[in-house]
Order: sequence, then structure tokens, then C-alpha cells
Amino acid sequence: MTVLLLAGTGEARKLAEGLDQAYVPTIASLAGATEAPAPLAVPTRVGGFGGEAAFRDFLFGKDIKLILDATHPFAAQISDRAARVAADMDLPYCQLMRPPWRPGPGEFWTTVADAAEACARIAPGAKVFLATGRQSLPGFMALSHSDVSLRVVDLPEGDFPMPQGRYITGRPPFDVEEEKALFTDLGIDTLVVKNAGGAAGKAKLQAAKELGIRVIMIARPPQPAPKSLGRQVETVQEALDWAVAEAKARGVMP
Repeated sequence: MTVLLLAGTGEARKLAEGLDQAYVPTIASLAGATEAPAPLAVPTRVGGFGGEAAFRDFLFGKDIKLILDATHPFAAQISDRAARVAADMDLPYCQLMRPPWRPGPGEFWTTVADAAEACARIAPGAKVFLATGRQSLPGFMALSHSDVSLRVVDLPEGDFPMPQGRYITGRPPFDVEEEKALFTDLGIDTLVVKNAGGAAGKAKLQAAKELGIRVIMIARPPQPAPKSLGRQVETVQEALDWAVAEAKARGVMP
């Protein structure tokens, strides 16, 4: 009998450590978007489940008793499926959803719904830094009239698909001075970022503020409906307390 931790964030890493220290039998799942991810403190599977039916089979075959969802705020499809299947199978489900970023004093962001709207707000000739992830690139192909830098953890095969663009490799976390130096070297005047929230990714926003760089913020997608959600918390400690209590209630641990 096992807890399934849907991972892929810094919070999930901390949760894996906490669950391991609390002796809660746990298996973590990573989508596999990053090559050679740093190991987690609990047994980990990597890669997609192969659809909803395969996900249900996995839950049944591993005797999963509860699901702790600590995926990225933009992994809405994964969260929606997990919440819905958990409700159908009568499994407790909890989503750790860190609060979104909000502009502070002196910060003025252009908030958009998606990549298409972001592109429509960027003038030709802009020097754009995309902090939106490698998989987001197809949505920004309309920026071929601009100079585009996309940060990735792992360098993809092939050339950058825009005439004026490049991949920038880097593995987070980054500090404010690193981000300021990078933006200055590239001559960036527009930063496009997903509203992921969390302290780890905020350095780029502070750097943009100090350099006077325009920020285009992509709003989060809708999350699972409250009826199917089960429970939503904002901190690692809340999620860990929930998991331990549910594990004890379900007989996963003494």
C-alpha cells in the first residue's frame, strides 16, 4: 500500500524527503521532461502513464491509497486527470498549489491568457527572453519578427527554429545578479514568464524590475474543479501533514 507523489517541482522534492523521513511508503512519478533529473528521496518512476486507462491500472497494480499532487501549476491536464480518477476510485487526493506571483511596489506586468496573446502584445524587433520552458516554443513561433532567447535545462537537437533566436541553457535556481547579467548581455527588453509562483523562480522578476524590463505574465490555466479536487494546500508542511494523517487513516503506515 503506497502513496503516489506526482512530482516535478522543488516542493515535490521536499515532500519526498519529508515522506521518507516519516516512513510513509511512497512512489514518486516524474513526467520525464528533463534529462537526468536529480534523484528524489523515494523510489521514482519516469515517463507518462500512457493515458487514463493505464493510469488507473497503475494505481490498482501498485495498491495506491492516496495521491499527493505536487506538479507544476501549468501541468493542469495531469492534475485534472489525477483529481478525476482519484474521485472515481475513492482515493484521497491533495494538490499542493503554491500561491501565484503578484506584482509588488514598482512592478507593472502585462497579464495574458496564453502564448498567442503574449505574441500579440510584443512589437516587431523586440528582444525577448522566454522563461516559459522548451515545450512552450511552438506557441511563440509568431515572434519570428523579434530576437528571441529561450532558456532550457537540456539543449534540444537541431537549430533554433527562428531566424533571430537561440537556446540559453541553465539549471535553476538562479539568483538576481545572475539574471541581471544574462539579461544585460542579451539586451533583453521583454521578459515572458508563466505565473508559476514560488520563491525559486522570482529572481528573474526582480532582475526585470531593477533593469526596467517589460514583463508579460501568462496566467495560470484552470485547475481541477473543486468538487473533484479533494483538498488543496499551499505549503509543503500542510501537504506533508495531510499525507501522514491520510496514510495512517488508510492503514498505509502504523
